[in-house]
This record gives sequence, structure tokens and C-alpha cells, in this order.
Amino acid sequence: MQNVDIDIYMSQFINFFENNPNDLNELIGDSLKETFYEKVRMRCIENYEKGKEISLTRDQMLEIVIQIKNSNFSDIQKLSKIFESTKYGNICLN
Repeated sequence: MQNVDIDIYMSQFINFFENNPNDLNELIGDSLKETFYEKVRMRCIENYEKGKEISLTRDQMLEIVIQIKNSNFSDIQKLSKIFESTKYGNICLN
């Protein structure tokens, strides 16, 4: 589904960050900018389909930045079980 308004918004959005690379670096750091742009486009499409304003709100932008930043932390491990075996025996991580 292509929408001219979304294309125009994304073009202006990308153009802003291409002209101001320091602002993009401050926003997402060393993250992949193409991933960031794709997530912004997807959110614009969601907004359009829900009948809302195409441009992202501050909260929506923050959600995308947090998603990108969290996906870069590979050293964070998610617990998949409540009980963990240790050299001292089983412990409950409740």
C-alpha cells in the first residue's frame, strides 16, 4: 500500500536527518539508520490505517528509539524459567 502523503513525509524526514547527521546520531546513536527509517515508515502506515495523523507523535518516536536501542543490547539475557541451577543448588528467581 503506497500513499503519497507517507512518501512525502518520509522524504522530508530522511532529508532532515541527511542534512543534520549529528541529530540522528544523538537520537539513535550507532544504530542502523535504515532500520530506524523502516520502523518510522511502518508507524506512519499504522497511523494512516487508523485514520490518525501520518506524522509521528513524540511518544511514537520514543517507542521506536527504545526498540532500536533495546535490540542492540545482546548481553541482556531474558530469563526463560523461574528456577535456576547454581553450584549452591536450585534457586527461585521469583
